[in-house]
Amino acid sequence: MSAAIGFIGLGVMGEPICRNLLRKSGRPVVAFDLAPEPLARLAAEGARIANSVAEVVAGSEVVFLCLPSAKHVSSAFEGEAGILHAVQGAQMIIDLGTSEVGLTRDFARRLAEKSAAWIDAPIARTRQAAQDGTLSVMVGASPEHFAKVEPLIRHFATDITLCGGTGAGQVTKILNNMVLFETVNALAEAVAIARHSGVEPKLLLETLSKGSADSFALRNHGLKAIVPGEFPLRAFSTEYALKDLGYALDLAAQAGLQTRGAALVRTVFTEAIDKGLGDAYFPVIAKLIDPHESPK
Repeated sequence: MSAAIGFIGLGVMGEPICRNLLRKSGRPVVAFDLAPEPLARLAAEGARIANSVAEVVAGSEVVFLCLPSAKHVSSAFEGEAGILHAVQGAQMIIDLGTSEVGLTRDFARRLAEKSAAWIDAPIARTRQAAQDGTLSVMVGASPEHFAKVEPLIRHFATDITLCGGTGAGQVTKILNNMVLFETVNALAEAVAIARHSGVEPKLLLETLSKGSADSFALRNHGLKAIVPGEFPLRAFSTEYALKDLGYALDLAAQAGLQTRGAALVRTVFTEAIDKGLGDAYFPVIAKLIDPHESPK
């Protein structure tokens, strides 16, 4: 039998990614999460369910993590039942989440002391892309490690970029998110101004999509969230957006750079959270600009 793939973290993105590995890799998959519902769904499709992080690591050659934040990753890494204690030999741990660059490099150093590898491979694009297997993945790894993991990542991603050594995937993803957040804020402002100036918001964005203002954010976050006023709870929340933006601002501070646009959006996110919108899909910041005219 082929060596098993481990998977820890079966949330909105993790569950469909794990499902794609289960269906396409031809290898057994060992899964763990604290929530029983996704475990039951994947068990019905043939995944083996583990009772702990350590059990996943002990039974797998490669382990994917898809966890919400650096705090959750640290919890899975440390301790007697954690990754560092359980890892053996030349195993590879692949972090699909967005996390702190310094922490990523520290994990990689500590695993290397045990002959194992920590690879940062944060994912981009939407929940639908996770289901369809069309994610973009930004990898920080040696060329040798990249060559080993890239075929596995192909099962759930169509665009895979080796961005450099350890931590480079995280830097790239953090900056991707910073640009996305600033763009979404601009779109929210444009929609509000259009609505108050007699131009229908959907028509505005559809027209902008034909010119130099077009973007992925416009076609997805703008047209699918801001225009209809749909900001679901089980999506990329304002709280998570603020976390990722904080990573970008930390990198800027370390480099001695002033990033005024990112700092402004941090203020916007903080205000949204203070108004009780922290769990909503982050384009909900549109409500701060135009609270009376938003459809929802």
